[in-house]
Amino acid sequence: MSTNRHPVTGASTAPGRASDDASDDALGDAPRTAFGWLDEQARLRADAGLVRTLRPRPAAADGLLDLAGNDYLGLTRHPEVTEGAAAAARRWGGGATGSRLVTGSTELHAELERELADFCGAEAALVFSSGYAANLAAVTALAPHGSLIVSDAGNHASLIDGCRLARGTTQVVPHADPEAVRKTLDAHGGHAVLVSDSVFSVDGDMAPLAELAAVCRGFGAGLIVDDAHGLGVLGDGGRGAPYAAGLAGADDTVVTLTLSKSLGSQGGAVLGPARVIEHLVNAARTFIFDTGLAPAAAGAALAALRLLRREPGRAARAREVAAELHRRLTAEGLSAVRPDAAVVSVRAPSPERAVRWAADCRAEGLAVGCFRPPSVPDGISRLRLTARADLTDAQIAGAVRVISRNAPR
Repeated sequence: MSTNRHPVTGASTAPGRASDDASDDALGDAPRTAFGWLDEQARLRADAGLVRTLRPRPAAADGLLDLAGNDYLGLTRHPEVTEGAAAAARRWGGGATGSRLVTGSTELHAELERELADFCGAEAALVFSSGYAANLAAVTALAPHGSLIVSDAGNHASLIDGCRLARGTTQVVPHADPEAVRKTLDAHGGHAVLVSDSVFSVDGDMAPLAELAAVCRGFGAGLIVDDAHGLGVLGDGGRGAPYAAGLAGADDTVVTLTLSKSLGSQGGAVLGPARVIEHLVNAARTFIFDTGLAPAAAGAALAALRLLRREPGRAARAREVAAELHRRLTAEGLSAVRPDAAVVSVRAPSPERAVRWAADCRAEGLAVGCFRPPSVPDGISRLRLTARADLTDAQIAGAVRVISRNAPR
């Protein structure tokens, strides 16, 4: 499939939303040195206001209020979670020591997989070193040559990359549009899978999962749902968006998720029918050839999952905080998207002003996300706020004051 790309941002029309890659066409007029072309790319990025930089995150004691990370339930520093990580490291060591099929599987990994599957209502689960690796595994292993992959235009980069690596043919459909999916599947007639986020990471809107599943079933197509931003926030006690949509345990639905957001750890997982999980163990390259998830991360995720079981109200609180942030921001005259989960998006007039806005907020002790092209599918820059279940009303009010005071006028 051919793609059209912006020479700086790498924005692509297929197989999903805008890409974060450098342009495939960037070498057309490159100088005759190995990496000389990078200087021109750097200049173009700077001219477009799209330079990314690394900034070490301060410790909790430094007083910065974090609305940029994805710690939706406020568990990443919870004593039970950090002790879960420490205890796992003391027992199993600092690393997994090898791939899951060699030495990288411990009793702890198996325990986490059983409890994840049980919590989310799936038959089985498989843990990966990251949510990115889990998405690559699910899409590539379940879309063999001759199959059709139907991909939502707003999908996360990891799903897009899975589509690129899979041997099937990808067709991008308009965002959250079941009718477009129906027409695409009707025109194909063979094996197909639909790939979609449950909650889209830029604006925080939710896919119409029940409607999408019904369309897929009408054509015998599979459904792969990335629930990275739904687990811990949506569904009964945080069991996720597929659970809330009545898809838990369905034999035609596969769910991917991350352990690095609501569960405050790191890693990813694929949940679904046992035969799907068995297939991934034997066919998914990011499972077979990658070092297993570090025991400390598995221990932290398991501790967080058990804490969520005991305190299911954390999920509802995260949604309440998101709704309150939206209400207060719009009352200040800002353009904020109504959240379906725990992500609140506030639009900015340009990439440069979005960067300045975020920097001014940080100078006042508030960290907010700053999303710009090519990471946004519509080319609109915005601040991205993540609601946390542990935020107080005073912190919410203070954050809104800082954001409003520094908003571009």
